[in-house]
Amino acid sequence: MKVYEHPDLTSISLPVVMQALSDPCRLSILRELLDQGRPMACNQVPLEISKATRSHHFEVLRNAGLIRTEVEGTKCMTSLRKEEVEGRFPGLLELVSSSEADSES
Repeated sequence: MKVYEHPDLTSISLPVVMQALSDPCRLSILRELLDQGRPMACNQVPLEISKATRSHHFEVLRNAGLIRTEVEGTKCMTSLRKEEVEGRFPGLLELVSSSEADSES
């Protein structure tokens, strides 16, 4: 069974988080987790990319401290580390969520 590493958010800097959020696919993943408000299997996030690329994007978000992945049976469920991220970077998730509306204008 795979065990995922999750960094302590106090060790994560804003530039690391901003780098993770600089890719449109990773923004889509974060927005989907925000919208759903529940853990999701990575294949439930609607993206038209290969499995390897999808895994890479989830790994970048996990290494930046934005998501948590837990093994549940045969699935790897990913959730947003919402309270932790808000505590470390207040307002960031609201900005990520609201920037979707801005990009559609």
